[in-house]
Amino acid sequence: MSEPGRQRQIVELLRDRPFASVRELQERLGVSAATVRRDIDKIDEAGEARKVYGGISALDGAAHAGVAYARPYDENRDLAVDAKRQIAAAAATMVRDGDAVIVHGGSTCFHLGVKLADRNIRLFTNSMPLAAYLSDHGHCSLTIAGGDLHREPGIIHSLTQAVPFYASKFFLGAQGLGHEGVLESHPLLVRSIVDLSLCADQIVVLADSRKLSIHARNVALPLSRIGTLVTDDGLSDADARMLEDAGVTVRIAPSAGAVQ
Repeated sequence: MSEPGRQRQIVELLRDRPFASVRELQERLGVSAATVRRDIDKIDEAGEARKVYGGISALDGAAHAGVAYARPYDENRDLAVDAKRQIAAAAATMVRDGDAVIVHGGSTCFHLGVKLADRNIRLFTNSMPLAAYLSDHGHCSLTIAGGDLHREPGIIHSLTQAVPFYASKFFLGAQGLGHEGVLESHPLLVRSIVDLSLCADQIVVLADSRKLSIHARNVALPLSRIGTLVTDDGLSDADARMLEDAGVTVRIAPSAGAVQ
């Protein structure tokens, strides 16, 4: 296949998905990793997609009908960091000593896991970055999901193994949030959220207010399944009413400069 043909195929692939890894493109195109990286560089330079760690990502504006694509974990973790930390700190107050909790993959949930690292709790996670952190720095009881490691979006998941854990609360993030519910673009995240939601008494979503303006393609959970949303003070009155009308309890995390 010619160089323009390969690059056209990569761009076409990203019309239907948010991310493609170098390894996957190697296998799909039958070329070396070096060739794939050169193609990615040229696609990035042409502005048709974004070069990211480990592969290539669709442009946010490349989605059809206003649907946003998920950013890779390594990129997303550097967005709205202060808000995520404040949301995580507020969520940590919902956990009592002796609780069993599930903390999903994602950057805001990672900050929650850091807050819970030394607590007297049982914590289950499918997050590869969080499991690595807690292994080195945590003292809580830790259970890690079994299955295959998916480096993007950074979670461990099995299509066949049942989750060997039951929790009082399941904490998860969201790519987007709207009247449909918790929204995600990555099919694996949708599957893992659905599976883990069956293993907890209460579902708590951690999402900064900008997520209310993002529409992703898949509904992972309807609003009726969400007990609480922890967000920042950028939440609009209209969005707050929409969530409360759906039965979701909204908790606003204090800003970093707020008086406690």
